[in-house]
Amino acid sequence: MAENLSGAPAPLLSIRGLTVGLPADGDRPEAVSEVSFDIAPGETVCLVGESGSGKSVIGQAILGMLPHALPVLSGEVHLDDAPLPPQRDPAYGAIRSAQVAMIFQDAAASLNPVRTIGAQLAEVLEVHGVPKRDRKARVLDVLRAVALPEPERIAKSYPHQLSGGQAQRAVIAGALLLEPKLLIADEPTTALDVTTQAEILALIARLKAEHGLSVLFVTHDFGVVAEIADRVVVMEKGVQVETGRAAAVLHAPQHPYTKKLIAAVTPAPRERETGGTDTILEATDIDLTYRGGLFGGRKALHAVKGASLRIEAGRTVAVVGESGSGKSSLARCLLRLEEIDSGSIRFKGEEISKLTGKPLQHLRKSLQVVLQDPYSALDPRQTIRAAIAEGPIIHGTPKVEAHAQAAELLELVGLPAQAGGRYPQEFSGGQRQRICIARALALKPDLLIADEAVSALDVSIQAQILDLFADMQKRFGFAILFITHDLAVARAIADDILVMRRGEIVERGPAAQVFASPAHPYTADLLAAAPGLDMFAKGDAA
Repeated sequence: MAENLSGAPAPLLSIRGLTVGLPADGDRPEAVSEVSFDIAPGETVCLVGESGSGKSVIGQAILGMLPHALPVLSGEVHLDDAPLPPQRDPAYGAIRSAQVAMIFQDAAASLNPVRTIGAQLAEVLEVHGVPKRDRKARVLDVLRAVALPEPERIAKSYPHQLSGGQAQRAVIAGALLLEPKLLIADEPTTALDVTTQAEILALIARLKAEHGLSVLFVTHDFGVVAEIADRVVVMEKGVQVETGRAAAVLHAPQHPYTKKLIAAVTPAPRERETGGTDTILEATDIDLTYRGGLFGGRKALHAVKGASLRIEAGRTVAVVGESGSGKSSLARCLLRLEEIDSGSIRFKGEEISKLTGKPLQHLRKSLQVVLQDPYSALDPRQTIRAAIAEGPIIHGTPKVEAHAQAAELLELVGLPAQAGGRYPQEFSGGQRQRICIARALALKPDLLIADEAVSALDVSIQAQILDLFADMQKRFGFAILFITHDLAVARAIADDILVMRRGEIVERGPAAQVFASPAHPYTADLLAAAPGLDMFAKGDAA
């Protein structure tokens, strides 16, 4: 192994003064500016920052994948002491997968939906000249290495037949096929629930140790950093604002932006008013089964099993659990988007489980929802003023009055009233979620159901939206049912917690009690798996 003049091992990757430009109409002149850092052999460096900070641009630059619109203006990138080729140079064909491999955030988008997992992995080997006789064994070996069950079955499966965690493991397997020296992981766990996220982080750490990998881990979450990082590079709007050992950055951050990101990981539980004693919604023994026809001939799925809950005026109940635990199915039952098999749903004292027609339409005025993806929740052809005013107009409010209310709501959620004439695509993700909240509040609901309403957002934007929910709740007095797989979010916003597992509510109680002393082993497992929830209790272990 080469050494530098100090006698220390030479870095595997060295970036010096990397500056990447933006189109002239961008909001700043450069995507990244004068970025410099090293990655040593066997080291994990976390590249941290919000969306738009330049993290992914750096990863793309290392792999020669920058589009023409993002030119490298200056700087050098060296791998094993050798300069990397210019962007998009054909020479990268011998570097990608063989020396440097990448794992992307969206496993589903990384896999071809019409080819089996085995065929896709074998194609990588074929492109790099591995003889056909050796490909099947190598594919099965790497599927075993990433701890996928029944590798032969997985190899014959299509991406849609895998869970989110299994699909991400398959993508990691593809990255490891040719035993690269450097693995670039671009937000590979953001879309996963806490236990699956913990499994993927543990897998990457194990593979790093077994294969001597270096890892560049791109993330916006300092909770993940606390779990895996040796060193940290913090990016803000294309500028490298802080660099250091993980323990030092976590426990003694120097830059205000770093401090803000860390504070957003473990928001303190709010001092909250007790709310009213009036029951807004009460559900008893809810059962929901999805019949086999919806699942391509598979047997029926019992999604919600005997679920009961009560929500009081002005209070927030968080429903937590892994993907597939029944959280969203329960919310769909309460919203009357699914016909329950049995049980009772009473809203403000009225049985609503069998409502149809105009009574159901009237109910929807008092029972509003904010969904996970603010990008697909808004019509791109409709101005945001029209989107917010649409509900009140349907329910009889004159158009002029509804538009005036929309302007007021925009200002309440932190956007200028004059923005009402713009379209959804002209706003960031966090701004779009504010618009969705304004739209839900336009009908003055008694209960707001938020289904993973912040999981697609950066941690600092999450904190802003959670503050907005709390502020609007205090102002208007509505109750909230908050569906989430993120325990830090649940702790920050909830008065009461319901924990779901395989369709059943296995634990319930005041938020402080559930977090301090979970009664059910599953709840304890969720808390243990949540990255960063106890990051400051780990001392210098990082």
